[in-house]
Amino acid sequence: MLTNTLYRVAREKGLKLLQKRGEGGAGEVTSWRLYLENSERERYFNDGEETILVLQQGAGILSAAGSNWRVSRSSVFTERATALYLPPGVELVVRGEPQIEAILVSTPAKRGTTSPAVVTPADIVVNQRGKETYTREVHDIFVRDPYVSRLMVGETFNPPGHWSSFPPHKHDGRNGEPKLEEVYHFRIDPPQGFGYQTIYTNDGESVTHQVRDRDAVLLPYGYHPVAAAPGYRVYYLWAMAGEQRALALYEDPAHKWIHSS
Repeated sequence: MLTNTLYRVAREKGLKLLQKRGEGGAGEVTSWRLYLENSERERYFNDGEETILVLQQGAGILSAAGSNWRVSRSSVFTERATALYLPPGVELVVRGEPQIEAILVSTPAKRGTTSPAVVTPADIVVNQRGKETYTREVHDIFVRDPYVSRLMVGETFNPPGHWSSFPPHKHDGRNGEPKLEEVYHFRIDPPQGFGYQTIYTNDGESVTHQVRDRDAVLLPYGYHPVAAAPGYRVYYLWAMAGEQRALALYEDPAHKWIHSS
């Protein structure tokens, strides 16, 4: 059911589950928030799933497969992403220096020969999308790379009052497009603001969530446009997995006319 797709979990120290594959309609993805203070350490290991960690803010050291990466990001709104791909069965240790916050997303994948891989701000592919009040900036992090098996991950930035994922699109397989499940992780600037996430289907099912700073929304099926409230920038980290590793979208035919306006 689309009504049970909003996840609002308070930020607490440690590695905290946000939403889980097999629960609440999620069949592909699981998400965590990692938050460390005072140079604390946290261990993460997932034997049967590949994982992507996307730094949100702070600084720390990521250690996996004998390598160490010193990472930092002042905020999602001021610096481009740093992210780590972790293959199944590879242990990750994170240490805050002194504080770090990140989102981790995983999906089932076979073990292979791939090693951990880091994407730096210089590696991010920046895309300008839309026009007028639905312009936004989309950053590809792990989308067309040679490292990841199933996950696709990026970030979208809505200026105040602007829409994204527009014209509304979906990727649930109901019209012949590849079936992909997705989750959005939101940040708002300033943080007391909000945006709106709508999910709807052609047969009339619909839900709209008011999304706040650090909320997550699961997109199991249906069209899913996002709107930022006036005065507030909206960011969301998007992660998807499913039948194939390709961005194959189906736009709502009722709204495709806007391309020619």
